Amino acid sequence: MRFLYSLLLTFISPLLLYSLYKKKEGKPAFSRRWKEHFGCTPSLNTTQSPIWIHAVSVGEAIAAAPIIKALKKQNPEQPILVTTTTSTGAEQIEKLGDLVEHRYMPIDFCFAVRGFLKATKPEKMLIMETELWPNTLHTVAKFGIPISVLNARLSEKSFLGYKKVQPIFNLLGKHLTHVCCQYKDDADRFVALGIQPEKVHVTGSVKFDIEITEQIQESGVILRKQLGEDRPIWIATSTHKGEDEQVLAAHRSLLHKIPNALLILVPRHPERFNSVFELCQGADFKTVKRTSNQTLTPDCQIYLGDTMGEMLTLIGASDICFMGGSLLGDKVGGHNLLEPAALAKPSITGPSYYNFLEIAETLIKEDATKVVTSAEELASLLEQLMTQPEYAERMGKNAQDFISKNSGAVIKTLNLL
Repeated sequence: MRFLYSLLLTFISPLLLYSLYKKKEGKPAFSRRWKEHFGCTPSLNTTQSPIWIHAVSVGEAIAAAPIIKALKKQNPEQPILVTTTTSTGAEQIEKLGDLVEHRYMPIDFCFAVRGFLKATKPEKMLIMETELWPNTLHTVAKFGIPISVLNARLSEKSFLGYKKVQPIFNLLGKHLTHVCCQYKDDADRFVALGIQPEKVHVTGSVKFDIEITEQIQESGVILRKQLGEDRPIWIATSTHKGEDEQVLAAHRSLLHKIPNALLILVPRHPERFNSVFELCQGADFKTVKRTSNQTLTPDCQIYLGDTMGEMLTLIGASDICFMGGSLLGDKVGGHNLLEPAALAKPSITGPSYYNFLEIAETLIKEDATKVVTSAEELASLLEQLMTQPEYAERMGKNAQDFISKNSGAVIKTLNLL
């Protein structure tokens, strides 16, 4: 079975590599480091065996950050190696500075994984969420390296997909030492796929363990002063192509009712920063990029968050947060509503939030998040929350209480490991 899988991978790998290396505006280049995808991995700056954490892209890299910081706090001398597949993920890991070393993840060919392992000599592998590759797991296990999956998610859709290729999943599951799941539903699905129950644990989502440092709080306050303390501000974050237009329509409608309202717009993918800026200007909105370092004038209508790693600061400077990826039907499935919750901000989502189904539904039940289905509904709800600040503040408090009740996944995960 693994031979047939490897044969198929050989044929489709050119397409995968083309997608990975295709140049996009704002996307960091791999440059000479592309060789690392084929196992030509530079040695680490240590002789001690590292803990290897794989975080495929930006989302997983963000989720890995609290685990990494907790590991280093326990043992500052422990080297940590982080791999990502994408260059945008690598850019996110760079923000951790000297806490880690970064390498690119080898493609799922045995020769490439062997080259990587010989160069890095990890003592254990920790996979963020559910990035499982048959040849990688087989080769890592053959080297005697224990493999754990952290913050694991397995949606009903993914479960049914794996069910269709059960023999391939059997190749994956037998090599896993621990599967630390976000929720009981995830754990039940892993067990239903044949993972031994004693290997499966419910530790919660590490995304609840969001560290709101004094520095983040202060930077949010400073930005708010720059944007205007007395004007109502909302943020539309992690927006996608086709969604920005709906956000701009909602903002235009809002400005008819609240003329001094400001929108902080943060596209999900950095390669879209410039095109979204042009979209805003083309729609006749007075728009300022964060990277321009311009002094904001009262007539500014949109502040474009065209930086990486500042999401908490930008949300902290706003009154209300709309979470993108949720107004495009079932294409995306929403993004993480926990960041505004940790900052005690009321949030709004579109009807598509299946990627964070349990979190979103609980926040809705707790009256911390509202659902809208169109630009018109979004504008109407924004007006309501801006003209009823006491209610908006109560929603934010409900959200923060929800975070407090569910934090602690990092400690549970490390104790288990």
